[in-house]
Amino acid sequence: MRFRATIVDLACLNNFSRVINTISKLTKTCTLRLTVCKLYFILSDKVANGGASMWCELCQGNFFDEFQMEGVAAEHNEIYLELVPENLSRALKTAHSAKAVKIKLTNKHCPCLRVAVELPSLSSSSRIVTHDIPVGVIPRRIWNDFREPTMPDFDVSIYLPVLKIMKSVVERMKNLSNFIVIEANLSGEMNLKIETDLVSVTTHFKDLGNPPWASEDGCQSSAQGRNLESMAEARIDIKKLQQLLAGQQVNPTKALCNIVSKRIVHFILLHEDVSLQYFIPALA
Repeated sequence: MRFRATIVDLACLNNFSRVINTISKLTKTCTLRLTVCKLYFILSDKVANGGASMWCELCQGNFFDEFQMEGVAAEHNEIYLELVPENLSRALKTAHSAKAVKIKLTNKHCPCLRVAVELPSLSSSSRIVTHDIPVGVIPRRIWNDFREPTMPDFDVSIYLPVLKIMKSVVERMKNLSNFIVIEANLSGEMNLKIETDLVSVTTHFKDLGNPPWASEDGCQSSAQGRNLESMAEARIDIKKLQQLLAGQQVNPTKALCNIVSKRIVHFILLHEDVSLQYFIPALA
């Protein structure tokens, strides 16, 4: 099992650093799945236990100048690692002006991702700062626990408003309540609501548009034949929504959410080179 990768391009490095920072805001630990073409950051807290889950996918070619890996076996050419994304994020923060960053899987005393940051130096010798990030190697027999979550059979799918605006609304509401109700319909309307004994606040968004899933690939969903004005709603943990929005420093090219009434909200944020899916279960 071997893995080594290098980033030389500064824009790619900053982009990669931003992705890891986003992930570190969503979860304390996650699984990093490495394949020949892609990296995946996966959080599969069982939604049944009230945990959120995440699936973030990156094409390695968009970030790395060199990327070599050998999986656990020829027919299973993948590596699954458990890591604390905050540690990786911290290591990459030291690299914002680096000449190159090399990441390598090592196993001196315990398995580690070694992040070697080559900094510009005035003399001819280069300065290299090395971070060893402990990782756990996930055995082949439990890889199936980390499969891509299936798209839920949603009632309503809707594009999200500008995330910065949504974020400031949610941050204000978070001071008043621990829970938020997201409701939306197939006429491009979405409301964010909180209700406590003392106060009820609703923010309305309209003309957001609804993705054309149904017509696209014969994707069957409960949305078909649904009254366009009828709201689907889910009450979720406001902190989980706020974490998702806090991690988005760059507005995605596409951002949408699918609501399964009273069950789950599925967010999909697409950037040019990263896709992030985040599932927040509804609370009773």
